[in-house]
Amino acid sequence: MKRLLHTPVAMLVWRIVLLYAVLMLCRAVFWLYNAELLGALTWGEAWPLLCGALKFDTASIVYADGIFVLLSLVPLHVRERRWWRNLCFGYYVVVNALLVVAANMADTIYFHYAQKRFTADEIFFADNDNSLQLVVKFMGENWYLVLVWAALVALLAWGYRRKVREESLLSNGWPYYTGGTIVLALAAGLCIAGARGGMTRMTRPITLSNAMLYTSDGLKANLILSNPFCILRTAGNNGGVKYVKHFSEEQLPQLFTPVHTPADSVAIDLAGRNVVIFIMESMSAEHSAELCPEVYAETPIKGFTPFLDSLMRNGLTFRRMYANGTRSIQAMPSVLGSMPSFRTPFVLMPQSLGASRQLPAILSDRGYATAFFCGSERGSMGFGAYAHSAGIERLVSREDYEKRHGKEDFDGYWGIWDEPFLQFMGEELDEMPEPFFATLFTLSSHHPFVVPDKYAATLPDGYTRIHKGVAYDDQAFRRFFERFGTEEWFRRTIFVFVADHVSSEKFAPQTRTYPGNMHIIGFMYTPDGALQGEISEVTQQLDVMPTLLGLLGNRERYFAFGRDVLNEPSRPRWSVSYDGEFRALTDSVTLVLDDATAPRAPQQPTPREADLLQRFQALVQQYYARIERKNFTADD
Repeated sequence: MKRLLHTPVAMLVWRIVLLYAVLMLCRAVFWLYNAELLGALTWGEAWPLLCGALKFDTASIVYADGIFVLLSLVPLHVRERRWWRNLCFGYYVVVNALLVVAANMADTIYFHYAQKRFTADEIFFADNDNSLQLVVKFMGENWYLVLVWAALVALLAWGYRRKVREESLLSNGWPYYTGGTIVLALAAGLCIAGARGGMTRMTRPITLSNAMLYTSDGLKANLILSNPFCILRTAGNNGGVKYVKHFSEEQLPQLFTPVHTPADSVAIDLAGRNVVIFIMESMSAEHSAELCPEVYAETPIKGFTPFLDSLMRNGLTFRRMYANGTRSIQAMPSVLGSMPSFRTPFVLMPQSLGASRQLPAILSDRGYATAFFCGSERGSMGFGAYAHSAGIERLVSREDYEKRHGKEDFDGYWGIWDEPFLQFMGEELDEMPEPFFATLFTLSSHHPFVVPDKYAATLPDGYTRIHKGVAYDDQAFRRFFERFGTEEWFRRTIFVFVADHVSSEKFAPQTRTYPGNMHIIGFMYTPDGALQGEISEVTQQLDVMPTLLGLLGNRERYFAFGRDVLNEPSRPRWSVSYDGEFRALTDSVTLVLDDATAPRAPQQPTPREADLLQRFQALVQQYYARIERKNFTADD
């Protein structure tokens, strides 16, 4: 047993466990120092906070000690030499003293002043000549934290067990090299999984915003995070907070403000109704013959969304709705928070953990039960983390579906097929107290463009690879409406259908270039016909939240970059986006700005173009000013 505990693998595990312990001690110091800001912790919060902390600590350890793992497990006899063991010891103590312990102690002090974790922003974009002087000053004022740092470094050096002579169970010959190579490969796989936050198909590398998956409190999300994760994960994103200030603080709100003050009366009052938002994967406007009849004028198949088209004809249809981004991760903040994404997706920016009051949070405070449904694994793709940060209380995922209905409906790629998961959503809504707010993100109309085998022969093949999947989702919505259409809650619900972005598979030539490559399906439907008609002017995903708040009779000031299309005639009727360049689209003008928000064209704008230019520059300035302040509320 003693020999087994002294193998390189056993000693590496011991040293990694020691790092977890040190990171938890750093977190305890962080909380004690900032307890007044973070607030008290309840027993109910403790377990999810611990689970989240372990995930982010794993990423921090991999970032800081990935090379150490390689040095410890390299399948060569050189690792048994004294100088090699000294090299490993030196790396372990020095790197972790700086990247792990010192960075987290700096976090402890920095958070007290900035209410954010120490990130690459403070390193790569700090240009103060007195930075070293400030560090020395803070160390003097917080001398006891310096002592804590020294004690934790001493713990790492003592706990390393340097005097233990490591001895492999496979000492010579090909078993030594083969076994060592296998162990190293397994360790490398575990390191990759740890850095990404998982290794399933649905897992995307975790970012700071993923901390919101474990708490709905933005401040306590900082308790979950740890360094060096925060520094290294944000190294490529922080230049996005640099922006051009075209206007003074006095001029700026006159040109554009994200603060809305609702009118005393509204065009349509649907106060107290339930709200269900379907965010539909890759639902380009060109899939719909209702929105794009010219596309199918000479084809035998007239579109692939006949059921959705029938709802549009009996609902409030946005004929020219445009996505504010090209990725799913950009769609949810656009729809639920009226927050655009420009150079960097909003939810990937560390500043996104700042104070916000988005649609779910506003409705929750008015007594709405809130839920987010997605058929993928819990926490995958960052959707659940964002939903929590937006104020949604309950996350319903693949795991919840399989507890009730088994594992037969997994599509083999992304999650539960949309048809059964929509049925499951309806079952859950049957049990939710009213009024409720629910959002579902569909999955099936996506690469690899497959549908359930039982429908493969009955659904139309279409003209692109995605058309069969689109037809499948259209059918899934039809069956959802057929099954639950007689329920009382159904009759009292505003249904919102909006795509996350356009499809990668394009059919019509006009959808291959801007603005056609941002044109999406978007409409609202009420079973009793309270919402009907068409909005023919340009609208965008950002308009969903303000329009819903207007319909629901909201009277409080709120923060949104979009407009209430039914009650705010003075706000710009446009769509804004960023795809290497800033773009603004109105009914009559398309404006393209370079990365410095200077107009690329036209060089001599008309009065209408000049007005649009100023308003758009003001919107971009407001966006980055709020990013800089980490505040997305009407109270700032």
